[in-house]
Amino acid sequence: MNLNSLLFEKIKNIKSEKVFVSSGKVKKFDGNIIYCDPFPAPIGSLCKVNDKMKKCIMCEIIGFNEEHNMLAVLDQNANIVVGCEVSLFDDGRLIEIDETILGRVTDAFGRPLDDKPVLKMKEKWPLLGKMMNPLKRKPVTEPLDVGIRVINSLLTIGRGQRVGIVAGSGVGKSILLKMMSKFTEADVVVVGLIGERAREVGVMVDSLIDEESRMKISVVAVPADRSPLMRIRGANRATAIAEYFRSKNKNVLLIMDSLTRIAHAKREIGLSLGEQPTSKGYPPSVISMIPNLIERTGTSDNGSGSITAFYTVLADADDTNDPVVDTARAILDGHIVLSRLNAQLGIYPAVDLTNSVSRVMTDIVDQNHIDSAVKFRSHVSLYTENRDLLLMGGYVQGQDRMLDEAIAMWPKLLDFISQKENQKADYETSLKDLTKLYSSGQNNEQKT
Repeated sequence: MNLNSLLFEKIKNIKSEKVFVSSGKVKKFDGNIIYCDPFPAPIGSLCKVNDKMKKCIMCEIIGFNEEHNMLAVLDQNANIVVGCEVSLFDDGRLIEIDETILGRVTDAFGRPLDDKPVLKMKEKWPLLGKMMNPLKRKPVTEPLDVGIRVINSLLTIGRGQRVGIVAGSGVGKSILLKMMSKFTEADVVVVGLIGERAREVGVMVDSLIDEESRMKISVVAVPADRSPLMRIRGANRATAIAEYFRSKNKNVLLIMDSLTRIAHAKREIGLSLGEQPTSKGYPPSVISMIPNLIERTGTSDNGSGSITAFYTVLADADDTNDPVVDTARAILDGHIVLSRLNAQLGIYPAVDLTNSVSRVMTDIVDQNHIDSAVKFRSHVSLYTENRDLLLMGGYVQGQDRMLDEAIAMWPKLLDFISQKENQKADYETSLKDLTKLYSSGQNNEQKT
């Protein structure tokens, strides 16, 4: 029995008033969008089409006018012809959810991808989330331990903060996310692998779902070869799972890889509906979708739960002025930029401290921590700005006291920001290492 058959078997158990309320016939099909007879159904409703080979094809309503309903095909290899019957079977607003989702890998519809039994979950949650009162949201007051030294100490993340990881391809985004997922102190980890290579999805899942972390991680995987609506639905589903556990007063870590692939999927749908493209071909609906997705995360307005979210943002050709990068950077509470130069030098995680910022760090750590972090960042900035001059022998020691300090400290700074993939650095240890680094540095200066 294939995954579609399992899903339709599941749909049969839905109350009769939701099943086959309306139907119509296919009038036109351009390979992606079906135009059928109009029938009453909201955008986002799920339909099935019986194609020429008597196979049930899943579709989603994406628009309508006086003459047609427009449906996007969610399955591959559909043999759809004029006259095929279209039937509505679910309004698509709610997903089934409970704690049995932990330790499982599912697709955009909750179908299992891990060769385990079909999930029979007892509760429901809105796919697009619940509206919250912004004035009642709890402030971000506590740090979240993500198990990575450079982030814990120099870019401290708060519980309920939303952060972007901005980088080009091949500089270590996936490894950084994997380390966070395994080492974090969060109660629940939800990972959305949206639009990535199928091989990378398999490798990531194998490394995440082990005996130690199995019962606190849930993965939603929608590879790059799936339809754009499946990718968007997968992102919404991962966010909805995180929202459900936040409502249970859990501290959730949501990792979305990647926001750019979700934007690309929305661009495909927008252009197919006739929206006018703007910068780099993105229609206006993409720019409005990004804040709608991100604002669902964060702290709660009626409980102690929180969603700390990390979104990877792909900077095509290392262009950090891409429209998606700009929009995400404006709405997020901070961004971590990964440097290709650091990766080429073998510095992992390849965090570019001079261009990264955590906007809530000063609100959740003490003044000594802030002073040490500012001094560390200033030394890194000074050294990197003058690196070429130093390599050419154009600088004479003694001309700039701060630069002399940065040169002397550079090997220790490199050791501090470098961390092996299987090495965990908790928050307290990271802070002690940072304090120790500068207390020892000051002692050396006094001796000199």
